[in-house]
Amino acid sequence: MSPPDSVTSPDSYPVTNVNKVKRVHERGRYDKETVHAILDAALVCHIAYVIDGRPYCTPTSFWREGSHLYWHGSSASRMIRSQKEGVDVCLTVTHLDALVMARSGFHHSVNYRAVMAFGKAHVIDDPEEKLKLMDRFIDRIYPGRSKLIRQPNKQEFKATTMIGMEIEMASGKIRDKHVADEEEDYEGVPAWSALYPVRQVIGEPSDCARQLPGLTRPDEMSDFVPGARLDEVMSKTYRRTFG
Repeated sequence: MSPPDSVTSPDSYPVTNVNKVKRVHERGRYDKETVHAILDAALVCHIAYVIDGRPYCTPTSFWREGSHLYWHGSSASRMIRSQKEGVDVCLTVTHLDALVMARSGFHHSVNYRAVMAFGKAHVIDDPEEKLKLMDRFIDRIYPGRSKLIRQPNKQEFKATTMIGMEIEMASGKIRDKHVADEEEDYEGVPAWSALYPVRQVIGEPSDCARQLPGLTRPDEMSDFVPGARLDEVMSKTYRRTFG
């Protein structure tokens, strides 16, 4: 059940006292288009949860299908064992887009795109569904690759657990602006100020030393161009796999 003060719209996640952006609230985003775009451009998330009263936060790879999020982990891990019971979790992603140098320490900042998504984790037990998810996990990053590689063997299948979470509430938060100082500081503080864009980019591929002869990069991976921004590549590969 959503907490009180909920505001609902078919194209947005409900705004509640759990996910409402309170600090610099004008940066908050609740529409699904923006929230999903931030999620789909990310490869790594952090999942926060509580075990025996102690908080934990685990980084892992993930992907989205509709309003459902999926991730995987070792069947022996503490995170997976705890989430099998249907624990409440908060999944977050952040893209660092720029460093912002201002004329006071208070106004130094960063540009970013971030999402917090709330829900209850559950294990995918059905073997056929689990295998499909394992394939889609590979294809989400490398479109079509599940058809080129071998299927997991019994030990690999057993050692891997797939976890899903329906997004109950979510909020995005975006800062996308230049230096923003106090008016009197522009003339009164002689400190050089600037914005440095930050990008994570794809590098040159290094072929496996034991590559079979005659193999080339699949056409489905044409977005993996050296120098391409990783967040843009991940958005493109998501669309290639899920439309």
